[in-house]
Amino acid sequence: MALTRVELENFTAFRSLKLDLCPGVNVLIGANGTGKTHLMKVCYAACDSRGEGDFTSKLVRVFLPSGRRPGRLVRRSGDSGGATAKVERGSLGLESSFESNPRPVSLRPSTFTTDEPDRNAGDWLPVESVYVPVKEMLSNAPGFRSLYAKREIHFEEVYRDILDRAYLPALRGPIDGDREDLLASLRKAIDGEVAVEGEEFFLRSEQGDLEFSLLAEGVRKLALLWLLIRNGTLQPDSVLFWDEPETNLNPKLFGIVMQVVLELQRKGVQVFLATHDYVILKELDLRTTSADKVAYHAFYQNEVTGEIGCETTRSYRDIHPNAIADTFSDLYDREIERSLGGGENDLH
Repeated sequence: MALTRVELENFTAFRSLKLDLCPGVNVLIGANGTGKTHLMKVCYAACDSRGEGDFTSKLVRVFLPSGRRPGRLVRRSGDSGGATAKVERGSLGLESSFESNPRPVSLRPSTFTTDEPDRNAGDWLPVESVYVPVKEMLSNAPGFRSLYAKREIHFEEVYRDILDRAYLPALRGPIDGDREDLLASLRKAIDGEVAVEGEEFFLRSEQGDLEFSLLAEGVRKLALLWLLIRNGTLQPDSVLFWDEPETNLNPKLFGIVMQVVLELQRKGVQVFLATHDYVILKELDLRTTSADKVAYHAFYQNEVTGEIGCETTRSYRDIHPNAIADTFSDLYDREIERSLGGGENDLH
């Protein structure tokens, strides 16, 4: 089942947000500080929870507010006594009407309670999901999980979780043809396959085994994606959250990454991407077919009120506001102006 809707009231950067989600690819764009990562973390915490209380504690472990106090997640404003986060999910299908199981959580400055009992809590089961953070973790894997389990170290739980997923053995049975095609594409890009020995990850190629600590970080990201597809973590009805996939990745590989994302969506994986990159957006746009389910969520800060808002569209051309495309257009205009002799290295 895909996530279908998220509602946030006085939660972190958001005063009020009600957002319908696409069962396919959800692309989150916007300036720094507009809440893209926070939205993904809320949705991920819901996916990885078994009940209301578990959702509450998962939010704390994922966001890591000071002192592990959930009240710190309340939006900083003089008139907000509390905050609410709700996530809903239903059957996959963009045009269907869904039966949703809301996930309500209330946050207070000193407590973290629920306004009313969640009558559907028993119906909510965890959704197979994976959150890929900006920082790559596989090269730091040996010993990390045992340290995290026994010591108070200040790491958001998404870092432990991604290692839990990466260490999973492969599913029983043969790999289907579609999944094998994805693996072949990534195998070519990274020039090998991923092998695990003990708690260490290696890239296995014709030249031998190369430990992840010696690989470029962009290659490690693609290798992680290969591993999650190979071991069956990314299956139909699962959810992939990926924060800034472009980080430390050569732009030549962006097309491969976006093609894999679209293929995963076609196989029934719901995807959330937060990006600041024009090439990522255009590669996705140019590879999207009419049958694909893609939504662009543009986050922005109101210049008058300072509140965070969001505009959603199914078409790349209709994204507004689009700071990424605006910046690219400005660079292009300045390049043309300079080429025509309009000035040398003018700063605007």
